[in-house]
Amino acid sequence: MSVKQICDLPQSGRIEKGLHRFPVRVYYEDTDNAQIVYHANYLKFAERARTEILRLVGLEQTELSKRFGLFFAVKDCFVTFARPARLDDLLEVRSRITVIKGASLSFEQVIMFGDAEIARCDIRIACVDERGGPARIPAEVRQAFTSILGF
Repeated sequence: MSVKQICDLPQSGRIEKGLHRFPVRVYYEDTDNAQIVYHANYLKFAERARTEILRLVGLEQTELSKRFGLFFAVKDCFVTFARPARLDDLLEVRSRITVIKGASLSFEQVIMFGDAEIARCDIRIACVDERGGPARIPAEVRQAFTSILGF
């Protein structure tokens, strides 16, 4: 499948000027008794968006582990909550890579409801080997991020 075909997959979101936009519908399972999104689920929404970014750059988690013996794991995470999201809201996770280092990536991920910011996640992802130790991001993977995300 070509990069163009992959980028046209609506379930993976879309990339515009280095910004990945990923839609997320709030389902009943995402909410508490008051039908407000449970705070930990914002991290799940952000994770789904990062996984789809990998898919859009021509990689998947399984391929990364098979080809390179590597995985991406959350190293640091800071979340600021602005207002609640509710059952049936259609949210958009807007993700941008802010830093690429030898063995890590930093993302700014903002979860929006229309024009309103719901939550902001600043997340650092470490590239690790099968033992869980730090590993350099392969040049091919770095190039895939750079070419699609314009970083």
